[in-house]
Amino acid sequence: MAQKPQRGRQAEAPPQREQMTLSERMYGHEAKDFNELLYEQTKNAPWLLASIGIHGVAFAIFALMPSAPPPPVQEQSNLTMNQTENLEMKEEEPPPTPEETKPLEESERVVEDPVLKDAKVSDHNETDDDMDDNGSLGDPRFNSDAPFEGPGTNGTIGIGGGAGGKFGNRRGGRNNLKAGGGGKKSQNAVDLALEWLKNHQSSDGRWDTDGFDQMCKLNKCSGPGEGTYDPGNSGLALLCFLGAGETHQNGTYKDTVRNGLKWLKDQQDAEGCFGPRSTQHFQYNHMCASLAMTEAYGLTQSPLFRESAQRGVNFVIQSQNPYLAWRYGVRDGDNDTSVTGWAVMALKSAIMAELEVDKTAFQGALTWTDRMTEPDFGRVGYQTRGTGPARTEAMKDKFPQSESEAMTAVGVLNRIFCHHSKGDEGDEIKKDEMIAKGGDLMLKKLPKWDADAGCIDFYYWYYGSLAMYQLGGKYWEAWKPAMEESIIKHQRTEPGRDEIGSWDPEDPWAPEGGRIYSTAVNCLCLEVFYRYGRVMGTGGAK
Repeated sequence: MAQKPQRGRQAEAPPQREQMTLSERMYGHEAKDFNELLYEQTKNAPWLLASIGIHGVAFAIFALMPSAPPPPVQEQSNLTMNQTENLEMKEEEPPPTPEETKPLEESERVVEDPVLKDAKVSDHNETDDDMDDNGSLGDPRFNSDAPFEGPGTNGTIGIGGGAGGKFGNRRGGRNNLKAGGGGKKSQNAVDLALEWLKNHQSSDGRWDTDGFDQMCKLNKCSGPGEGTYDPGNSGLALLCFLGAGETHQNGTYKDTVRNGLKWLKDQQDAEGCFGPRSTQHFQYNHMCASLAMTEAYGLTQSPLFRESAQRGVNFVIQSQNPYLAWRYGVRDGDNDTSVTGWAVMALKSAIMAELEVDKTAFQGALTWTDRMTEPDFGRVGYQTRGTGPARTEAMKDKFPQSESEAMTAVGVLNRIFCHHSKGDEGDEIKKDEMIAKGGDLMLKKLPKWDADAGCIDFYYWYYGSLAMYQLGGKYWEAWKPAMEESIIKHQRTEPGRDEIGSWDPEDPWAPEGGRIYSTAVNCLCLEVFYRYGRVMGTGGAK
């Protein structure tokens, strides 16, 4: 226990004022007024002042210093199968930009006047009362209604872009519904199709051409195709989501897109080919899958997909026959208009995604298209000039070649995109008279769902919608209502059934593509309203 200080021994202790408490100093001695006490304490304890001063200065400095920000929270990528935890890709995403991680608030959404002016707008457009036309999202420089300057210039691509923007008015396409002539029925049909495709995606991320019915929950959907077309059908299904502005980063279906892209990437071989080469028609798989991977990269610029997209494009170039076109093999000397059409769109998409492309490839495609085009009327053949589309032996009687201008539609689109990719502008492209001649032929073969007449051809309707929208004017005004009548009216919409949102496979390629193919291609036809600007300008072909 500490002893109390003894007053009788004060002389032996150190100076008493330094050992006393403040209370002893104030009350154990002769009373002094406050000023005297303050002066005496200050005089005998300079260290106290120094300490107070130093601490005061330190406190002031710390008070002025900004507090350190909390460490950033690293988002998990959530890129998984079955919408679980990990994408298992070697590349690493850079820190996400605000656009990728936070949806725009309603007040921040971009609303711009559409560029397209030559399509008629109905007085009773169904979007007037109950459709939000102004939901354009994303960087406005890359919308199809952006100015013809800067990074969004002249971006029309195959399955996906607008002349005023790299990938069209993707992120919120309803902004161009009125200008393009679309309406609520078209958008509802697209929404139903996307939901059906989402519900019938396999757990590993693919769209299983012959086994998609395993995902049915109410009843079993009919219409399986051939299982060898899974890579191509998966590419087409992904293009439907990408066309609607859905990516692996944003959107209602981002998990669907992630898983599909991961599966596609896993199917790519060392040379860049998507899918096995064990089937004769593997190039169809590769072209459709390559187009999807290229657009996925173009929409997001994500490094997760750049290498895969570039290697896919490289394989397209590697497969082209010298100075000509493409068919089933790799530079095997054989060519056809159909595979060439898919190749042209994949390469055009790659240019808009700012991937490396040898542009001389477009001249070869144009040379082949010229060879296949009958000069008097503009009809394009599959492998022989002016003979029309291909048909399998099993389908040639049920779906006569004379009832379709599928190859003419491919040829017209090839000409437009090849000219444009070579640097030609609208007026230059219009000088190719075969474009208007092909359009005139298609006016005589408008879409019509008539199984007895054998004129149902989803492949033709798909390429025809792309080509006629590019032509604009009288061509699009005639094609659009016929296409809508045929496609929207025959979509499966019965509630309480798994088929709702899909289309029955009832065209020449139903045995190969099945319900996945028919649903994806018809959905893509309807998305042309808000996914494309016109390379030839708003006046179109004359």
